[in-house]
Amino acid sequence: MQKQRHRRRSNPVFIIFLLLLIAAVAYFNQFVVPTLPASLAATPTATQDPESIVTQAEEQFAAGNLQPAIELYKQAILSGGASSALFAELARTQIHAGEFEAAVTSAQDALLMNPDNPNALVMYAWAISFLGNEIVAEETIQEAIELDPDNPLAHAVYAEILADQAFPDYERAAEESRTAIALDPEMLEVRRARGYILEVTGNYEEALEQYEAALAINDNISDLHLAIGRVYRAMGMNDEAIDEFSLANALNPTNPLPDTYMARIYLMLGEYGKAIQTFQQAVEEDPTNPIRYGNLGTAFYRNFQYDEAIVAFSYAIQGGVTEAGEEVNGLLLDHDVAEYFYLYGLALARSFRCEDALPIFQALLSPGFENQIAVDNAQEGLRICEDFAANPPTATPVPEEESG
Repeated sequence: MQKQRHRRRSNPVFIIFLLLLIAAVAYFNQFVVPTLPASLAATPTATQDPESIVTQAEEQFAAGNLQPAIELYKQAILSGGASSALFAELARTQIHAGEFEAAVTSAQDALLMNPDNPNALVMYAWAISFLGNEIVAEETIQEAIELDPDNPLAHAVYAEILADQAFPDYERAAEESRTAIALDPEMLEVRRARGYILEVTGNYEEALEQYEAALAINDNISDLHLAIGRVYRAMGMNDEAIDEFSLANALNPTNPLPDTYMARIYLMLGEYGKAIQTFQQAVEEDPTNPIRYGNLGTAFYRNFQYDEAIVAFSYAIQGGVTEAGEEVNGLLLDHDVAEYFYLYGLALARSFRCEDALPIFQALLSPGFENQIAVDNAQEGLRICEDFAANPPTATPVPEEESG
């Protein structure tokens, strides 16, 4: 005989507890979760589509936000969107941001994926031209044009490369820039290149027209404002130049050139305090570049701050490690930096440190170095040291300007 199974009685207390628990969970989800900080709330983990990331990068570039654009291009590559074209776009953005070494690497990555990508060759040539490798730059850009003769970007970059050579070929550069304009007058780099050729050949009003045409395409690119500022400065329009350099600096604060150009104007105008402050900003932005220290030393010297000038010039000429731990390699004497050397020597001489100044003056007076302004100032420095030796000073001498 089959035993009858007894049904287990329901526990009313358990049922009430379960209903209360369900109600509490519903209340928490509806009223508490929406008020939680974002860091405590659950976040989606889905991977973003590389194409949408590229779109965001293009938008950032158009807005002049070059660093965010660079990071977004890198993100798109890491998200599975790596291609030769994408690496080339990354290199293009890095060039506009002044990151030339990084642009070389990106262009090389583009060429590894497709050695016959004309735009990748263009970016590689453009980037290494800024690093001073003129021969390879010209060979590479010619290869790009052979692959794609109607590539306006290639002709634009070739124009700049020809103009920046040790022995510039301005006639061919002008021809290449006109070819680029004929192929695509609406490309930013094309207008920029034409403007640059006109600028370096002294056709400032026409250069300004081309740079403004480039700004009409994208007015948020720092180096375009930098170029317009250079043209204004060459035309003697200092206030307008400073405005453009300020815009360039705001768009790309890590670039030391806008501060450097502004400071040179202040230096020319005799506003030495402003020049010192602006050159100091350039040093902070580019702390391993000896040229920045040479510029700062010049401003200190003009303001008769010889001790501060000596410190800045010592980094420029002798190199060393800064207080922040940055290593600076000193400059070799040549005509482009001769002013730093003779001002350094004069600052030492006028601070009664002739023992340190004499080797500098001797280098400037050596038979292999011919620079009349440097020679005149070296001779002036020797005269100061001779006077100090004959009549040891008991107080700081009255400041004097250098020769020339």
